Amino acid sequence: MTNLALAAGRPRGVRRARRAPASRAARVRRVARGAARVLGACTEPEDATETPLNTDLTVAGSSGAPPALEYRAPLDVPDARSEVVWPGAGAELVDGGPLLLNLYAEDLRDGTVLQNTYTDAPRWRTLTDESVGRELRDLLRGQRVGARLLRLEVDDGVPVALVVDVLPTRASGEPVEPVDGLPTVTLDEQGAPSVTVPSEAAAPAGLVVQPLVRGDGRQVEVGQVVTVRYSGVRWSDGEVFDSTWTDGAAPLSVMIGIGEVIEGWEQGLLEQSVGSQVLLVVPPDLAYGATANPLAGETLVYVVDILDAQFPVTEESAGDTGTAADTAGTDTGTDTTGTAGTDTTGGAPADRGDSP
Repeated sequence: MTNLALAAGRPRGVRRARRAPASRAARVRRVARGAARVLGACTEPEDATETPLNTDLTVAGSSGAPPALEYRAPLDVPDARSEVVWPGAGAELVDGGPLLLNLYAEDLRDGTVLQNTYTDAPRWRTLTDESVGRELRDLLRGQRVGARLLRLEVDDGVPVALVVDVLPTRASGEPVEPVDGLPTVTLDEQGAPSVTVPSEAAAPAGLVVQPLVRGDGRQVEVGQVVTVRYSGVRWSDGEVFDSTWTDGAAPLSVMIGIGEVIEGWEQGLLEQSVGSQVLLVVPPDLAYGATANPLAGETLVYVVDILDAQFPVTEESAGDTGTAADTAGTDTGTDTTGTAGTDTTGGAPADRGDSP
C-alpha cells in the first residue's frame, strides 16, 4: 500500500524569542480570505487538463492549489492504478533523492478527506521505499518537479484517491549578478550554500536583501506559510550557526507576517518569488538585538531558498475542494498524522541561538 500516513517527524525549528503566538486555528481564520484570492489566481501548466483516471473520476484544480476530485460516491476501485495528471518541467526525481510533496487523499466511499497538506505545509521525504512506500516510489521515480500525480488504490478495505504534487527542493531560476561588497555564495552539487563574508568590510547598518537566483513562482505574501531551506552565518566570524542543508535536516515552514521569525526575515522574504534564492544581511536590531539570545548583537547572514508559499486552507474549505459529487452532508476532516518536516506552530524553544 502507498504510505499515506508518512511517518511523523519535526525539523529543527527556528524561531526568535517572542511572546506566545495566537493559536494556529485563529491564524488560519485570519488568512482564509487571502487563501481564496490566491487559489483563484493560480493556473496550471499550459498542457494541464482535467484528467480522468477512468470515466468515473476526474482531477480538477490548478497548480499550487488543492485538487478537486469529481466522481459519484461511492466509487469502487477494483484495481490499483496511477496516472500523470500533468507532467513536471523541473528537475528529474532520482532514487534516494530529496522530495517535497503536497499530498491530498480522499475516501472514495463518501468524500471524507484523509490527508491534506494544503492545510499547513508540504512534506519532506526521500525517494525510498522506507520514506514513501514502494507504490509511491514507483509512481514518483522519473517524474519531474512540477508534476501532479494521481493514484487509486484500496487501503485496508478503503478505496482511496491520492493526489501528489511535486515541489522543488532547491532554488531554480535566473541567476542574478553578484553585488560587490556583499558576502559571496558558492553552491555544492546538491545546492547547499557556502558563505564567505568580506574580511575587511564593515557590516551594513541596515537590512540587505539581494536575490541570487530569481524564481518565477508566486510572490510571498503576509499570511502565507513559506517553506525554505537556508544557511545562516555570523558576519563577525563567518561561522555557520544554523543550516537546514545538513544531513537529514528538513526545510523550515513558517507563516509570514505574524511574528514567527525575526523581523529581518519578515521584511526580507516578503514579495520574493517562489524558486528564488535570497541573500539576507540582517543587522542586530532586526535580528536578536539586546536579548539573551546567543546571537544577540550579531549581524547575521542568511542564504534562503524559497521552495513554496501557500495560504493554509481551512478544514471547511479543504473539504469543499475535494467533495465527491452527490455527497452533500457527509463529514470531511483532515488527517495531520503525517505532518513531518515542518513546524508552523511556533513551538520551538524561544531561546535557541540558531534561529532566524
